[in-house]
Amino acid sequence: MAAAYPSVDDDSPLYPVRRGRPLHSLFTPFPAVCFTLALFTDVAYWRSGGNILWQNFSAWLLFAGLVFGGLAILFAVVGRFMRRRGREPVRWIPVILGLVAMLLAVLNSFVHAGDGWTAVVPWGLALSALTVVVLMIVPVFDRPGTLRPGVSRYA
Repeated sequence: MAAAYPSVDDDSPLYPVRRGRPLHSLFTPFPAVCFTLALFTDVAYWRSGGNILWQNFSAWLLFAGLVFGGLAILFAVVGRFMRRRGREPVRWIPVILGLVAMLLAVLNSFVHAGDGWTAVVPWGLALSALTVVVLMIVPVFDRPGTLRPGVSRYA
């Protein structure tokens, strides 16, 4: 006969068990997409001869990427302190590269806050490209481990 009140160990909706990917992984794609699109809009601004529409798109994309990047960092820090002992150690290289990308994006956002051509060309465009290059390096160091061949650790 089942107990009237489920224990903490029971698999029930009252006590949801956290399985799968960490919560911060929900937010990490957004900054990468926003910063990559900001690079594309910077190139469009440069190639269009200074159409202000593309500068505004870049500024908003940088802002959105910074907001979602901040949320990802917040959830990663909270998740780090809430995880159980004995799990795999933190890989610090992707964390540091992610923070470098966020700092480059903040600096890029300050550069884009200027008016006219000099807000994008050459420093805004260079910072956008550098941010995207750093973000392309992060997955090289952040490959998920496997429990056995063909089975992901997050499956």
